[in-house]
Amino acid sequence: MNKELEHSFVEQLQKHQNIVHKVCRLYTNNADAHNDLFQEITIQLWRAFPKFRGDAKFSTWMYRVGLNTAITLYRKSKRSINTQEFDTVEFKIKAEEYDDTEEQQLKLLYQAVHQLNDIEKALVFLYLEDKDYREISATLGITEVNARVKMNRVKKKLKTILNP
Repeated sequence: MNKELEHSFVEQLQKHQNIVHKVCRLYTNNADAHNDLFQEITIQLWRAFPKFRGDAKFSTWMYRVGLNTAITLYRKSKRSINTQEFDTVEFKIKAEEYDDTEEQQLKLLYQAVHQLNDIEKALVFLYLEDKDYREISATLGITEVNARVKMNRVKKKLKTILNP
C-alpha cells in the first residue's frame, strides 16, 4: 500500500475509531476481548481499505466492516460473547449532583439488547446512532424495507422484554 493511501487510512481510522469501540462494546464483555476485537476489526479494515470505492461514506463502510467482523467472530465462537456489564462502569460525578435515572434506563436497555440476536443488536445499534434506514440497509446488506420491518419487530420484542 502506498504512503498516501496508508496516511488516508490512519487519518480516517483515528477520526472514526469510536465506531469500532462501540461495536466492540456491543459484542464483548471485558477489556481483553474488547482490545482483541478492536484489533481484528482494524486488521479487516486495513485489508479491505484498498477496495474501498467511496460509494458510501467512510463511516458507513466502517460500520459494515466492523459489524460483519464482530458478527462473524460471534458466530464462530463456541462460547457466547457477553457484552460488558453496565454495572462495571464507574462514573466520576459528585454524589450530590448525580441522578441515576438515566443510568438505570441505560442499564435496562443494555440488558434488553443483550437478549437480541447478533443482527438485531447491530440494527438497534445503528438505529440508536441516528442512522436512517437507507444507511442501515447499506451497512447491514439488506433492503431498506427489510430494515424497517426488522426494526419494527425488534421494537416490539424490546417492549415485551422491558414491559413483561
